[in-house]
Amino acid sequence: MKNIGLILFDIDGVIRSVENSYRLSLKKTVYKFSGWEPSYLDIDNAKNEGIWNNDWDLSLELIKRCIKKENLNLKIPPREKIVKCFEDFYFGGDPNKDSKNWSGFIKNEELLVDKKFFDLIQSNGIIWGFVSGAESASAKFVLEKRLGLKSPPLISMGDAPDKPNPQGFINLSKTLLGDKVSESNIPIAYVGDTIADINTVINARKEIPSQKFISIGIAPPHLHLKSRLKERNLYEKKLQNAGADLILNSIYDLQNVNLDLF
Repeated sequence: MKNIGLILFDIDGVIRSVENSYRLSLKKTVYKFSGWEPSYLDIDNAKNEGIWNNDWDLSLELIKRCIKKENLNLKIPPREKIVKCFEDFYFGGDPNKDSKNWSGFIKNEELLVDKKFFDLIQSNGIIWGFVSGAESASAKFVLEKRLGLKSPPLISMGDAPDKPNPQGFINLSKTLLGDKVSESNIPIAYVGDTIADINTVINARKEIPSQKFISIGIAPPHLHLKSRLKERNLYEKKLQNAGADLILNSIYDLQNVNLDLF
């Protein structure tokens, strides 16, 4: 089968639901240091600013905003305390040790796709990989242990600058395409659920204008409930306005996607 495209995936909100793991860790971390627990709408609105890809940094930012808005007599905690608190909630154990010993919110994560999906798109001529802001231990846990993928191509936290900087996206694209990223090459798409993900593709176009890059957006799973249809429509509109070329109803829509149409 001739390769007809490359699709790189974000992980959080695309491959796994993080409503009851990363987002819950964020909520609890902000509450611990400010006494205020942000809603999921508060988090969505902040992420729609397009710059808060790192949940540690977003936790600290929301704490700062709360202290300022409420005029609280509280000291802004150092970032290292935020990271330690967040990791305790999320992993509930040493992220560098066996995941069997973890007891945190990471155990709550629901998979949004299965291994057969990647086998199918590969059989259709799609090369695939992952570019995520998640810690390496977390990303590998979901991709290798939960999904059963063997040594999946991955850029995770620390491997490249945070999105929307496109360097990780570009680097993995070059690795998977033999360093050939140009106008003569196959289309390269990125699937994400935030404006930072959309902006990553836009920034990649600026770096390599001759290459066809495609931005694919999907609303995070907590917005796919029927009761949140209005919120989901608004969220998807923001992704489109930011520059998404395609909005998915489901990740499985990619099984028959034709990247040449974009």
